[in-house]
Amino acid sequence: MSKKTLYITQAALIAAIYVVLVIIFKPISFTYIQVRIAEALTILPYFTPAGIPGVTIGCLLANVVSGSDMLDIIFGTLATLVGAIGSYVLRKHKFLIPLPPILANSIVVPWILRYAYAVPLSIPFMMLTVGIGEVISCGIIGLILLFVLNRHRNVIFRNN
Repeated sequence: MSKKTLYITQAALIAAIYVVLVIIFKPISFTYIQVRIAEALTILPYFTPAGIPGVTIGCLLANVVSGSDMLDIIFGTLATLVGAIGSYVLRKHKFLIPLPPILANSIVVPWILRYAYAVPLSIPFMMLTVGIGEVISCGIIGLILLFVLNRHRNVIFRNN
């Protein structure tokens, strides 16, 4: 398999898994108190650069099929993209991998909630609630996923 084919295949699989996780966990993936389990996948750029387009396209598609507001589709996807790129940049520092998606979403999502969905809570409060959800999904579940996948790295990501 060529490197380009492998890259596209990995990105597509990651995107598909992201969408499925958002749909399965839809009740907790949206609103100002959210734990978007799919965001745990933002650690995948640690293993492969295909994780960047994978989680970005996955977020875009998940937001579209979930009927999200256009501001959420655009800016929520951009927050995930920034988080995934940050995870890739920090790939030499395992414990810092979840930090970029936690920060990006904690900063961006509250503004989306306010202006796209008219959530009447304060932006700082929603930064806290979204941040807690991101710590759970990226910081805890994401790091667990990272260490589990790292044990099988040579089998799963052997061509990277």
